[in-house]
Parts: sequence; structure tokens; C-alpha cells
Amino acid sequence: MRSLRDAELKGKRVLVRVDFNVPRDKEGNIIDDIKIRAALPTIEYLLKKGSKPILMSHLGRPKGKVDERFSLKKIAVHLNNILNARVGLAGDCIGPEVEKAVRTMQAGDVLLLENVRFHHEEEKNDREFSRQLAALGDLFVNDAFGSAHRAHASTAGIADFLPTYAGFLLEKEVEMLRNVLESPECPRMAIMGGAKVADKLGLIGNLMEKMDIILIGGGMANTFLKAQGKNIGQSICEENLLQEARNLLDKSVEKKVQLILPVDAVAAREMSSEAQALTLNIDDIPDDMMILDIGPRTIEEFSQAIGKANTIIWNGPMGVYEYPQFARGTEEITRAIARSSAVSVIGGGDTAVIVNNMGLEKEITHISTGGGATLEFLEGIVLPGVAVCEQQAAMV
Repeated sequence: MRSLRDAELKGKRVLVRVDFNVPRDKEGNIIDDIKIRAALPTIEYLLKKGSKPILMSHLGRPKGKVDERFSLKKIAVHLNNILNARVGLAGDCIGPEVEKAVRTMQAGDVLLLENVRFHHEEEKNDREFSRQLAALGDLFVNDAFGSAHRAHASTAGIADFLPTYAGFLLEKEVEMLRNVLESPECPRMAIMGGAKVADKLGLIGNLMEKMDIILIGGGMANTFLKAQGKNIGQSICEENLLQEARNLLDKSVEKKVQLILPVDAVAAREMSSEAQALTLNIDDIPDDMMILDIGPRTIEEFSQAIGKANTIIWNGPMGVYEYPQFARGTEEITRAIARSSAVSVIGGGDTAVIVNNMGLEKEITHISTGGGATLEFLEGIVLPGVAVCEQQAAMV
């Protein structure tokens, strides 16, 4: 990719696509600012080099119209508090008023444009909307890895009109994920959790070409267990994907990849904070119970495997982490990875939040800011926001 370090920046208006789509409470207050802080190195570098950073982001799903619930006003205030610069918020992301705000920027100013998804043209990657965004800047920097899998106007379309560079966060994310996929440090391990198999079947298939061991927990393990003929009671299961799960189990044998499933589980008759949890052998799940976490024997088996790995990718919790009686599996796996000397990459989303909540982020080599983008990258899918940086690098 064409690096920001290669750009002539002094006096330039630099359009930067950031990912400030952060979790918020019902009042719109920021709960977690990891994504905002992850963009600071790029913004600070631009300021140091004497350019004028103009930031673009989306927030939530306003469905192409102005919705105050998804305004970036509180994001701008927060950024102003943590960045040693004056941060202004434009009333829109295109139009005469925005153009005036850009013209009046002084050295040391940062301008945050209002939510790009207030315009339906953003998600349609509309060429004219891309052109209007591009008119605000002299060059484009994509630093929004969390949105890099979307071919939208502000992530990809704008690159048709401006010289395009990768920001430091995007550069780091791509480098780390490529390194773990191509790492010669064996054993290489992937840990897959979360509820849905459908989102990760292609990913697991691709990882079988790269990994030596795959651990599967969380709700997605149920589909594989049922595919093996196990009784999973009332547990969530994607019945329409049983054959594909069987195919992957067969492929693991063919590729000589260890695919390890739970041998015991924490189960209950309901999913709630009051539910009575029972630890059961995986062959003894009653018809009226559901699997909600991995059990102690599985934790031990998974932890031993983790201790031997030299490269680890993890995405998705091992159980219904929101309830304390079903959180132990996820917590123990997190601790096992933190203790490990392996190169470890956490694949964004819920998994990243869990690691940070436990205060173990410093023990992990890299925590991705992507969710869907990380999964698609690991699956081998071309990300439009990355591709535009690569294509322009190839033309230089």
C-alpha cells in the first residue's frame, strides 16, 4: 500500500476516513473510545507535518437521512478533549457551508465532517457524492480498517478523484493480519467462537489452508457437534449448515488440521441471569437444556493447546459472556492467550471488548479495530478500502 509517510503534506488539505463508529449508551455518550484513540497517530502526524486534517466517519445506521441520534457532535467534543488541537464539527459532509469551514481552517485545526451516512449516496458509492467529498481535499488517507470491507463513497469511491494513501492504523492492521496468515511460526492456531456459523464457514475453510489447530467454541460449536451426531438439546444450531459443517470436519482430516470441539459444557434450561447452570459431559446434554459455555475439561484442553501455539488468531466468545455463570470459558481462554508467548491477534468486535474489560490488552500482540473487516480479510476476501490504497501504490 502507498504509505502516508510517502506523501507531501505541508499545507495540504487531507481528507481522512476514520472509523468513529463507537459503542454508546442510550443517551449517546461514548462507552468505549478505542477506535477514536486508534486514529490519533495518523491525525497527530498530519498536524505535525503542517497539513489540515478533515475527518470523515459514519456512526450507526441513519438510513441515508439526518437523524440527531447519530450525529457526531459528542464524538467531536471527545476528540477535542483527547487531541492537542482545535477540533471543529461541520454541519454536513458536503455543500457550501462545509467548503467554507474548510477554507477557514488554520494551522493546527482539525475539522470533523458530520455523519457521511446522513446521505444515502454514501452507501451506494455514488460517483457524484464521491466527487463532492473529494473536492474538499488535496489527497485522501484511508485509516478506517473497520469500514474497509465496505465499497462506499468515503472508503473507496473518493479514491477515483484524489491521490490515496494508507493511514498508520490501516497499515498496521493489514501488516499484522498478513503476518499471522503467512506466519512460519508453528503451531499456528485459530480460535473461533460466537453464535453464528454462517458468517464464519468460509473463514474456517480458508484457515484450514493456513492453520495447524482450530479450536471451536461458543454457539457455533453446536452446529459442528450436531453434525457429529451429538444431542445438543435446545441449543442454538444452524440446521441448514449441518452438511457444510460435516464437510469441514472431513476437510480437517484431509488437511491434517486438528479441529478441536468441546468435550463438556455449561448448560441451563434458559438463557438468563437467574438460570441455574450445570456442568455436563458433551454426550449427556438433556433434551430440555441448552449449551451456554464450554466446560472445565474443555477449558483445560483448549488452554493446553494454546500454551503450545506460536501464532494465535481469536475471534468470538466461548459462551454467553453477558451472564456471569456462562462467562468463565471466555475469561479463561483470554487468560491463556495472555499468558502465552505466541504472537496473538484478536479479531475485533466482542472479543476485543472482552480483552479490554479484563485489562489484558497489553498482553496481546495486536487487537484489531475491525469486526467484519477482520473476518473478511482472514477469509481471503479483497477489502475495497485496502484495494484502493494498493492500486494507487501499483501505479506509482
